[in-house]
Amino acid sequence: MSATTASSSAAPPPTTALRDPGLYDYLPWNDRPTIRWPNGARVAFWVAPNIEFYEIDPPRNPARAAWGRPAPDVQNYAYRDYGNRAGFARMFDVMNQLGVRGSVSLNVAMCEHHPEIIKTCADADWEFYSHGTYNTRYLMGMNEAQERAVIQDSIDTIKKHTGQKLDGWLAPALTYTDRTMDLVAEMGLSYVCDLFHDDQPGPVKVKQGKLTSMPYSLEMNDVIVYNVNLVQPRRYADILKRQFDRLYAEGEKSGTVMCIPLHPYLVGQPYRLAAFQEALEYITGHDKVWVATGREIAKYYAEHYHEAFTQAAHPVGEAP
Repeated sequence: MSATTASSSAAPPPTTALRDPGLYDYLPWNDRPTIRWPNGARVAFWVAPNIEFYEIDPPRNPARAAWGRPAPDVQNYAYRDYGNRAGFARMFDVMNQLGVRGSVSLNVAMCEHHPEIIKTCADADWEFYSHGTYNTRYLMGMNEAQERAVIQDSIDTIKKHTGQKLDGWLAPALTYTDRTMDLVAEMGLSYVCDLFHDDQPGPVKVKQGKLTSMPYSLEMNDVIVYNVNLVQPRRYADILKRQFDRLYAEGEKSGTVMCIPLHPYLVGQPYRLAAFQEALEYITGHDKVWVATGREIAKYYAEHYHEAFTQAAHPVGEAP
């Protein structure tokens, strides 16, 4: 084999673009600007109920089927619909009794399907941020115009039904394109929950605007806990308390964020509710906890720390 032939058949060298999406900089945990939350709080604590609508037989995305069983999948549809019919009310009552406002990760089609739930949350001063239109409609494979239309529909629908400006984004069923972060920032949103990479907020690199990554823990997510790790409710309460204890201790040095992502069809099951209530009572029983919404935490971080974190990642003379 000639040198020319050998060279032309060799695999091309890997590119860094495939190894790192470049959405944020690395900052060592112990070498960051110090965060101080309002009133000396160590932990900014928020609860993120995913209030969702799953279609029984949605249009098929070429990259992913909505259901693991043949359509129409009555079993899985009804299992999730339990959350809207029964689980939501139980979850809401526990949070309301303890003064914990939710930050709703909302499939905006819920505004048409179940406006009563939307009104209940809005009347309690809960925040609404977007989780796409339906949780059975995925972003991957969309062109730019289609993705813009999804984001704009979320902006318009949440404004129409709640009066709120849309500030946050969690992609439907955690599906993305390579332009998602740029588009949500360009279209006026201020934070995303899609990066799962830290216990403090951080700047997201976008072409236009200012975007904050908010901690949204998959480890504390009841889908992962109950349906993936098959944890028992009493153990879930213990997990949440242990998570909080560590973040509360670390927050004495620099403020941390704890998020509990929930799904009413899971946490709202009667035998699971007491564990959730126990954990909420424990967390809110500490005096140096800022019980807030995602919007409030992201806004405070953006106003006080976004630039400091950006500069810390790029010393003087180093290009961002």
